[in-house]
Amino acid sequence: MKGGEAIIKSLTDQGVEVVFGYPGGVLLPLYDVLYDSDLKHILVRHEQCAAHAADGFARASGKVGVCIGTSGPGATNLITGIATAYMDSSPILAIAGQVATHLIGNDAFQEVDTIGITMPITKHNFQAMKAEEIPGMIKAGFYIAGTGRTGPVVLDLPKDVQEEEFDYDQAPDIDLPGYKPTKKGHPLQVKKAANLILNSKMPVILAGGGIILSNASDELLKFSKLVEAPVTTTLMGKGSFSEDDKFSLGMLGMHGRTVSNYIVDECDCLIAIGCRFSDRTTGLISEFARNAKIIHIDIDPAEIGKNVDIDVPIVGDAKNVLNNLIKIVSNKNNGNKSRNAWLNHVVKFKNNCEPNLLYSDSIPLKPQQVIKELYNAISDDTIITTDVGQNQMWMARYFSTRNPRKFISSGGLGTMGFGFPAAIGAKIAMPDNDVVAVCGDGGFLMVCQDLATIKEYDIPLVICVFDNRRLGMVSQWQRLFYNKRISYTQLGQSPDFVKLSESFGVNAERVEKPGEMELAVRNAIKSGQPYLIDVIIDADEVLPIVPPGCGLTEIVGEYKVEQKTPGEILYKKNKKEIGGA
Repeated sequence: MKGGEAIIKSLTDQGVEVVFGYPGGVLLPLYDVLYDSDLKHILVRHEQCAAHAADGFARASGKVGVCIGTSGPGATNLITGIATAYMDSSPILAIAGQVATHLIGNDAFQEVDTIGITMPITKHNFQAMKAEEIPGMIKAGFYIAGTGRTGPVVLDLPKDVQEEEFDYDQAPDIDLPGYKPTKKGHPLQVKKAANLILNSKMPVILAGGGIILSNASDELLKFSKLVEAPVTTTLMGKGSFSEDDKFSLGMLGMHGRTVSNYIVDECDCLIAIGCRFSDRTTGLISEFARNAKIIHIDIDPAEIGKNVDIDVPIVGDAKNVLNNLIKIVSNKNNGNKSRNAWLNHVVKFKNNCEPNLLYSDSIPLKPQQVIKELYNAISDDTIITTDVGQNQMWMARYFSTRNPRKFISSGGLGTMGFGFPAAIGAKIAMPDNDVVAVCGDGGFLMVCQDLATIKEYDIPLVICVFDNRRLGMVSQWQRLFYNKRISYTQLGQSPDFVKLSESFGVNAERVEKPGEMELAVRNAIKSGQPYLIDVIIDADEVLPIVPPGCGLTEIVGEYKVEQKTPGEILYKKNKKEIGGA
């Protein structure tokens, strides 16, 4: 068997049915084998989109996504997608072509040091120097990518290795002495955490992306009800706990909901599960959850104590540790006093502090109104992907996600252009689910060429472009904190997104008035075809900022940022609220 054949067989042995890629000169041997293969290949129009599509595939399905790019610029175009997956712990295998082994290190045509470049942004990377290494590397790559704290793995593949013949054997059993993820939490630490929770009066659970990655949403719900603790989430944890639940606080952090920031500031026990305490979640570390004892459960020991001092650390898989906590607490909970007073306080504050910002009669449309209509138009099983910027944070704050793996967004790297190609991967992974990509106009313009992909492969997803003709988030900072000096964040009037979409053969329409969005989304989904909706939103609408417990009081230009209560920030202009809680 040749090396190229071994790659295809090794992938299919791992259950792979589809890959996302873009060919090149050094990948000719592999793509020649693909010609006769049953493996489905989605030809994207840019390698970055291949990586994002594999990422979206992985997040929607829980499986390892696969992307392919050629050597040199093909490999470097994959880098942004690989880094995105790394920051958000998404399991993908990226196969990068490489020049022939005898040319490596000679600065040959389209040669880059893919191993060196990707080392800081992968769980592991391999370079196959002999064809016989391929089966073991791919098997190990899938194992590494999909276990422990999941993440990307890179396989660097020289051209001559793809052409080399060898006697194929099944890959041996995995033996990686240096890689032993801890799945079970230490029993004494789990008991210590259980006792701390039982003795607390005002506990709060902070659910991160680890809940979704370990498929622990059912355990989270059971645990929350058992210990009578409300649940807030990180951006990556959105969907791990239904945001329609009475005890959901929504997303925590800089652009999170006021109630979540306020209640975390008040709590005496914070149970953080599968999160990394990013700066956008905590704000000023010295002021974060200052009244609370903190329990941190995470499968990656490197994250515990990295950003926030922890009282009870537990290294282990979220699902496993939650099940153990549930057993211990269930046996000890009979004598525990009810937390009704705490829960009633949480619900009362939640009902009173979140203002109604759904401007049903406003033109141009407020994004909050657009999101309300989108919510009404879709089912619980619809997968939402977002881009990055104002569109992302409006969705994170105002869109209620009810199920895990149904809200997919770039968190750690904050990658513009992520939402659309991630939606392609999600739809390929979950063909029976409706998929809607919510994009900003700036981010969509970075990847709009892949309208060709969804047309050619008839991938029926819906793209909603929030069209305000500016890089909204950066423009907002310029308006609020740089004296309205709008420096290169306005996008102008080109293109016409409807005409752009139609030029690719993708149906499109424009939404400008209240009531139009819900109907447009319903019709787009019902059509069963690729569809773009150009949504004209208010360019002056700003996103609420809620730095938790930071005590921020700053006057910049005409805007005053005033902290009324811990975690509660108001924007005011001429004494009138212009947005925010």
